[in-house]
Amino acid sequence: MTIRDIDWTTWQPEQEATLVFIVRDGHVLLIHKKRGLGAGKINGPGGRIDEGESPVECAVREVEEELGVTPLDLQHRGKLRFQFTNGLALLVHVFWAGDCDGRPQESDEATPLWVPVEQVPFDHMWEDDRHWFPLMLRGTPFEGRFTFDGDSLLDLELSPLS
Repeated sequence: MTIRDIDWTTWQPEQEATLVFIVRDGHVLLIHKKRGLGAGKINGPGGRIDEGESPVECAVREVEEELGVTPLDLQHRGKLRFQFTNGLALLVHVFWAGDCDGRPQESDEATPLWVPVEQVPFDHMWEDDRHWFPLMLRGTPFEGRFTFDGDSLLDLELSPLS
């Protein structure tokens, strides 16, 4: 399945979610995800947006639930649209935060990892991350479309926004 196989003008997400990347002193806070979509991978904290909840509210709630900290100076950096061959259609709002209040703690959902920004472990993350992550770190707004078969990236289209 390629990007061109999908009519993105009528595409609707089955789920909406958030990802949050807290950056402090040249390090980014990542998690080793223990359950759910992407279990076993390294990613940012985040999760599904609840009914009636805004993306920002979800971003804060998910970081607090997964790591016990509150993200500060939260900024929306991008939107990612994922279409999986199994039918899952997912829209993810990506946020950057300049710091957090509290000390990250392990939970039943995630193990926190502070990683130098120049050593982000892309080989242990979703394949699309290596494409948009540098834009997020630089503060460049972006939109991306991705097709996946399970964990395998099939095709992508990424657009930095001005």
